[in-house]
Amino acid sequence: MKFHKEHTWIKVTDDTALIGISDFAQSKLTNIVFIELPSVGTEAKQGEKIATVESVKSVSDVISPLSGEVIEVNKELEDSPELINSDPYVKGWMIKIKVKDAGELDNLMTEEEYKSQNK
Repeated sequence: MKFHKEHTWIKVTDDTALIGISDFAQSKLTNIVFIELPSVGTEAKQGEKIATVESVKSVSDVISPLSGEVIEVNKELEDSPELINSDPYVKGWMIKIKVKDAGELDNLMTEEEYKSQNK
């Protein structure tokens, strides 16, 4: 798992990847009440907005950690956005993409690097 400085994570398996927000981000947002996910077929670009999360405190953009084509979204989040709070790395995943350029992973942080910047 790798992390983008804008508090998103990505877990790559072969040429696909799951994207979500970090535990740090969900704890800062507090209770997530709504999520706006992209349509399947949308082109995600590294470092650009791919989704929006709304909590009781604020509305925040979700920044894509890698470029690629959206091939699936987590439909469970439509009815249960709180899964992002309770399980951000498993049940709270948001988007699955087909990775365009695996070399972009070099621009991301390891979990240790991310945690050291977000204490």
